[in-house]
Amino acid sequence: MKEETERAETLRPDPKLLELLVCPLTKTPLVYDREANELVSRAAKLAFPIRHGIPIMLVSEARELG
Repeated sequence: MKEETERAETLRPDPKLLELLVCPLTKTPLVYDREANELVSRAAKLAFPIRHGIPIMLVSEARELG
């Protein structure tokens, strides 16, 4: 269990990187949802996944928010 927790922590995105990223559609700031491991664009109503610590900033990979 400890190894799993350590591995998950190493896969978190760099906080400094998150400060630089903006929504590819609206160019507005993104909000990091730690629980869902996503970057949320409130303006575009999209959530961009983070896989293995890397934000996937493709609209085709984003989840629509209701």
